[in-house]
Amino acid sequence: MVLISLKREDYVVNKSELVKALAEKAEITQKDAAKALDALVETVQQALAKGDKVQIIGFGSFEVRDRKERKVISPATGQEIKVPATKVPAFKPGKSLKEAVAAEKKAAPKAAAKKKTAKKK
Repeated sequence: MVLISLKREDYVVNKSELVKALAEKAEITQKDAAKALDALVETVQQALAKGDKVQIIGFGSFEVRDRKERKVISPATGQEIKVPATKVPAFKPGKSLKEAVAAEKKAAPKAAAKKKTAKKK
């Protein structure tokens, strides 16, 4: 069973599609899947707001990183603007996720090569 099939490079899975896939995969109702997804998101947000790191082994880690103060140039006025230091959420993918994405990218060129050879016949 394929959880979510992405065929176009510019395709984005939205929340309702993710809920539907979760419900199917976990064999629960979409309402329960939506509650679970909302609870996960809320829990991660609360942990990050406290400065905690959230690790999901094999998937990745969510953490808060400090962004230094920096100077940028306003495209509208051309003036230099000072952007204050801030904290930003960050995600670092885990080994399993990296491998899954790399395997998907390797499979795509082979499929494209097969299509090209089919056209030549």
